[in-house]
This record gives sequence, structure tokens and C-alpha cells, in this order.
Amino acid sequence: MDSAAINACLPQTQCQQCGFAGCQPYAAAIATGEATIDQCPPGGRALVIELAQLLNIAVPPESPKISDAPPVLMAHIDPQTCIGCALCLPACPVDAIIGARQWLHVVLTRQCTGCGLCLPPCPVNCISLHPTGARQERQSQRQRAPQLEQRYRIHQQRQLTRKTERTASPAPTARQAHKQAMVSAALAQAQQRLAARGTQHAKPKSFKP
Repeated sequence: MDSAAINACLPQTQCQQCGFAGCQPYAAAIATGEATIDQCPPGGRALVIELAQLLNIAVPPESPKISDAPPVLMAHIDPQTCIGCALCLPACPVDAIIGARQWLHVVLTRQCTGCGLCLPPCPVNCISLHPTGARQERQSQRQRAPQLEQRYRIHQQRQLTRKTERTASPAPTARQAHKQAMVSAALAQAQQRLAARGTQHAKPKSFKP
């Protein structure tokens, strides 16, 4: 089976919950028999049944990892805690976060897939996931998937370009050093604010430029 047909069924959230780097690698693994069709939590049980029909195989038993109607999650950035470090921007696979260094970042609710990949790189834990109250529906996923895949490809290409540029100029410039200093200063200020507020947030993670 061509992996493209399998990939076309996937929700294109690029959330990596399947254990692979994205939807396309997961589709390729299914095509080669390296992965099973019940490893995509966002797709839910409906996707499992759809993939079984596509591949003409038996529907696997229900798994606790896959629910019938997965909840729709949305990322939220706490404006009181965000330091504008921009570390969450490259982590979002579909560019659903906008912002710039030293400026508050904002989540684009229409684009956010609730993947949660933006949470780990945040040094002050200002990003959280919240259920919207809605449930994942296969029809809406199919309609949304092409746009998400396109945004993912654009994001990947931009990240590759930036990586190539950094490789070509490995020595940090004065501008880069200044940016790193600004982020470190902002992180220190954020830690002071959290301490003053008596916040219940977890202790901010150390920032490594």
C-alpha cells in the first residue's frame, strides 16, 4: 500500500503521539508494517476503522490509548508569565503561535492542533493545554488536514533553511549574543515575578541559549 494514501487519512496534527516524527513517517511505517493503525490518539477509533478498511485488514481490538471521541485541546499562553523568548515558535509544527522576541506570544486558535509540543521548550511554563469542550470529528479532520499539512511543510522548510544558515555561520554574532542576553534577563525577571505573585506554577526550567 502506498503510504501517501495512508497519510491522506491522518489528521496531520504532527503531534508525534504515534511515536513518530510526524504523520508522514507514521504513514510510511504503517505501509511497511513497522507500525499498527491504532497509534494515533487524535484520529480516534474512527480513524482506526477507516485505515482498516483502506488496508483491507481486520479492525484491531479497542485500545485504552485510542478513544471513540478524543477531546479537542487548545494551547493557551499566560500573558502574565510569557517572557517573549520565542522558544515555542520553532516547536509548533504548524506555526500556530505568533510573536517575536521580547513580545507576548499568541496562539492562533484556528490553527492550533493541541499537540502540546510547545510546552517542553517553554522555560517559564507559561503554556498549558485546555479542552475546548468539543470532540474530534473525522469529517472536520479531513477538511482541515490539507491546510495543516501545508503549514507543516512550510514550517519544516523554514526550519531547514535556518539550520543551514546557522551551519554556514557557526560562530555567534554580536546580534545573536545580544538576543541570548535579553532572553536570559527576561527569564530572570519572570522568575522574580513568579516569586512575588506566590505562583503555584512549577519552578521555571533553566534556559540554555
